[in-house]
Amino acid sequence: MRLGELEVEIVEGDITLLEADAIVNAANRYLKHGGGVAAAIVRRGGMEIQKESDEYIRKHGALKTGEVAVTGAGKLKAKYVIHAVGPVYGEEGEEKLAEAIRNSLETADKLGLKSLAMPAISTGAYGFPLEVCARIMKKELEKFSKRKKSLEKVIVCLYGKEAYQKFRQIFEES
Repeated sequence: MRLGELEVEIVEGDITLLEADAIVNAANRYLKHGGGVAAAIVRRGGMEIQKESDEYIRKHGALKTGEVAVTGAGKLKAKYVIHAVGPVYGEEGEEKLAEAIRNSLETADKLGLKSLAMPAISTGAYGFPLEVCARIMKKELEKFSKRKKSLEKVIVCLYGKEAYQKFRQIFEES
Protein backbone atom coordinates (compact mmCIF):
# COMPACT_ATOMS: atom_id res chain seq x y z
CA MET A 1 0.00 0.00 0.00
CA ARG A 2 1.11 3.58 -0.50
CA LEU A 3 0.96 6.48 1.91
CA GLY A 4 1.84 9.42 -0.29
CA GLU A 5 5.22 8.70 -1.86
CA LEU A 6 6.03 6.06 0.77
CA GLU A 7 5.47 2.35 0.16
CA VAL A 8 4.27 0.60 3.33
CA GLU A 9 4.17 -3.18 3.62
CA ILE A 10 2.52 -4.95 6.58
CA VAL A 11 3.99 -8.41 7.20
CA GLU A 12 3.73 -11.08 9.87
CA GLY A 13 7.00 -12.70 10.84
CA ASP A 14 10.46 -12.39 12.32
CA ILE A 15 11.96 -8.92 11.82
CA THR A 16 15.48 -10.35 12.12
CA LEU A 17 15.00 -12.25 8.83
CA LEU A 18 13.95 -9.23 6.78
CA GLU A 19 16.12 -7.54 4.22
CA ALA A 20 16.10 -3.77 4.77
CA ASP A 21 18.70 -1.03 5.07
CA ALA A 22 17.86 -0.75 8.78
CA ILE A 23 15.77 -2.55 11.37
CA VAL A 24 14.14 -0.72 14.25
CA ASN A 25 14.59 -2.32 17.65
CA ALA A 26 12.07 -1.71 20.41
CA ALA A 27 14.71 -0.91 23.04
CA ASN A 28 14.94 0.05 26.68
CA ARG A 29 16.74 3.25 27.71
CA TYR A 30 19.97 1.41 28.63
CA LEU A 31 20.08 -0.58 25.35
CA LYS A 32 20.25 -3.86 27.25
CA HIS A 33 18.82 -6.31 24.74
CA GLY A 34 17.57 -9.05 27.05
CA GLY A 35 14.04 -9.78 25.85
CA GLY A 36 11.51 -9.56 23.03
CA VAL A 37 12.55 -8.04 19.69
CA ALA A 38 15.83 -6.75 21.18
CA ALA A 39 16.98 -10.21 22.30
CA ALA A 40 16.03 -11.71 18.92
CA ILE A 41 18.04 -9.03 17.11
CA VAL A 42 21.17 -9.75 19.17
CA ARG A 43 20.69 -13.53 18.90
CA ARG A 44 20.54 -13.40 15.12
CA GLY A 45 22.81 -10.39 14.53
CA GLY A 46 25.51 -11.22 17.04
CA MET A 47 26.92 -9.83 20.28
CA GLU A 48 28.61 -6.97 18.43
CA ILE A 49 25.20 -5.24 18.46
CA GLN A 50 25.11 -5.41 22.27
CA LYS A 51 28.77 -4.30 22.49
CA GLU A 52 28.10 -1.26 20.27
CA SER A 53 24.99 -0.50 22.35
CA ASP A 54 27.02 -0.66 25.59
CA GLU A 55 29.63 1.66 24.06
CA TYR A 56 26.90 4.12 23.02
CA ILE A 57 25.55 4.21 26.60
CA ARG A 58 29.08 4.66 28.01
CA LYS A 59 29.62 7.67 25.74
CA HIS A 60 26.16 9.30 25.79
CA GLY A 61 24.32 7.95 28.84
CA ALA A 62 20.88 6.39 28.95
CA LEU A 63 18.34 7.42 26.33
CA LYS A 64 15.10 9.16 27.17
CA THR A 65 11.76 7.77 26.05
CA GLY A 66 11.22 8.60 22.39
CA GLU A 67 14.94 8.87 21.60
CA VAL A 68 16.90 6.62 19.25
CA ALA A 69 20.46 5.35 18.91
CA VAL A 70 22.10 3.68 15.90
CA THR A 71 24.44 0.68 15.83
CA GLY A 72 25.68 -1.63 13.14
CA ALA A 73 23.52 -4.66 12.35
CA GLY A 74 26.09 -7.44 12.76
CA LYS A 75 25.07 -10.50 10.76
CA LEU A 76 21.53 -9.25 10.02
CA LYS A 77 20.47 -8.50 6.43
CA ALA A 78 20.62 -4.78 7.25
CA LYS A 79 23.27 -2.07 7.56
CA TYR A 80 22.00 -0.58 10.81
CA VAL A 81 19.83 -1.16 13.85
CA ILE A 82 17.94 1.92 15.00
CA HIS A 83 17.21 1.39 18.69
CA ALA A 84 14.01 3.28 19.62
CA VAL A 85 12.95 3.69 23.24
CA GLY A 86 9.19 3.41 23.40
CA PRO A 87 7.00 4.35 26.35
CA VAL A 88 5.52 2.09 29.01
CA TYR A 89 1.72 2.07 28.65
CA GLY A 90 -0.01 3.89 31.50
CA GLU A 91 3.21 5.65 32.60
CA GLU A 92 3.96 7.73 29.53
CA GLY A 93 1.61 9.08 26.91
CA GLU A 94 0.93 8.30 23.28
CA GLU A 95 3.02 11.31 22.18
CA LYS A 96 6.16 9.46 23.39
CA LEU A 97 5.28 6.50 21.15
CA ALA A 98 4.74 8.87 18.22
CA GLU A 99 8.11 10.47 19.01
CA ALA A 100 9.91 7.08 18.98
CA ILE A 101 8.36 6.23 15.60
CA ARG A 102 9.03 9.70 14.17
CA ASN A 103 12.67 9.69 15.35
CA SER A 104 13.20 6.23 13.81
CA LEU A 105 11.89 7.43 10.44
CA GLU A 106 13.86 10.69 10.54
CA THR A 107 17.06 8.87 11.53
CA ALA A 108 16.68 6.43 8.63
CA ASP A 109 16.19 9.38 6.30
CA LYS A 110 19.24 11.25 7.70
CA LEU A 111 21.31 8.10 7.07
CA GLY A 112 20.13 8.19 3.44
CA LEU A 113 18.42 4.80 3.69
CA LYS A 114 15.87 3.52 1.18
CA SER A 115 14.15 0.84 3.34
CA LEU A 116 13.30 0.40 7.01
CA ALA A 117 11.69 -2.47 8.96
CA MET A 118 9.78 -1.54 12.12
CA PRO A 119 8.11 -3.64 14.84
CA ALA A 120 5.05 -2.64 16.85
CA ILE A 121 7.06 -0.56 19.34
CA SER A 122 5.95 -0.76 23.00
CA THR A 123 3.27 -3.44 22.42
CA GLY A 124 5.21 -6.28 24.08
CA ALA A 125 6.51 -5.95 27.63
CA TYR A 126 5.64 -2.22 27.66
CA GLY A 127 1.93 -3.04 27.28
CA PHE A 128 0.67 -0.62 24.60
CA PRO A 129 -2.52 -1.95 22.96
CA LEU A 130 -1.95 -3.05 19.35
CA GLU A 131 -4.74 -0.81 18.07
CA VAL A 132 -3.27 2.29 19.72
CA CYS A 133 0.20 1.55 18.32
CA ALA A 134 -1.19 0.87 14.84
CA ARG A 135 -3.14 4.14 14.75
CA ILE A 136 -0.14 6.17 15.95
CA MET A 137 2.21 4.45 13.50
CA LYS A 138 -0.15 5.02 10.56
CA LYS A 139 -0.50 8.71 11.47
CA GLU A 140 3.28 9.15 11.79
CA LEU A 141 3.92 7.37 8.48
CA GLU A 142 1.32 9.58 6.76
CA LYS A 143 2.95 12.74 8.15
CA PHE A 144 6.44 11.50 7.28
CA SER A 145 5.43 10.57 3.71
CA LYS A 146 4.68 14.25 3.03
CA ARG A 147 8.23 15.37 3.81
CA LYS A 148 10.44 12.33 3.24
CA LYS A 149 13.60 12.41 1.16
CA SER A 150 15.53 9.14 0.79
CA LEU A 151 13.26 6.60 2.50
CA GLU A 152 11.09 4.78 -0.04
CA LYS A 153 9.75 1.74 1.83
CA VAL A 154 8.74 0.90 5.40
CA ILE A 155 8.02 -2.70 6.33
CA VAL A 156 5.90 -2.96 9.46
CA CYS A 157 6.79 -6.40 10.80
CA LEU A 158 4.41 -7.91 13.32
CA TYR A 159 4.84 -10.91 15.54
CA GLY A 160 1.74 -13.09 15.56
CA LYS A 161 -1.54 -13.27 13.69
CA GLU A 162 -3.46 -11.01 16.09
CA ALA A 163 -0.96 -8.14 15.68
CA TYR A 164 -0.83 -8.61 11.91
CA GLN A 165 -4.64 -8.60 11.56
CA LYS A 166 -5.07 -5.53 13.79
CA PHE A 167 -2.44 -3.51 11.89
CA ARG A 168 -3.82 -4.54 8.47
CA GLN A 169 -7.32 -3.53 9.57
CA ILE A 170 -6.20 -0.09 10.77
CA PHE A 171 -3.87 0.60 7.85
CA GLU A 172 -6.61 -0.31 5.35
CA GLU A 173 -9.11 2.11 6.93
CA SER A 174 -9.47 5.33 4.97
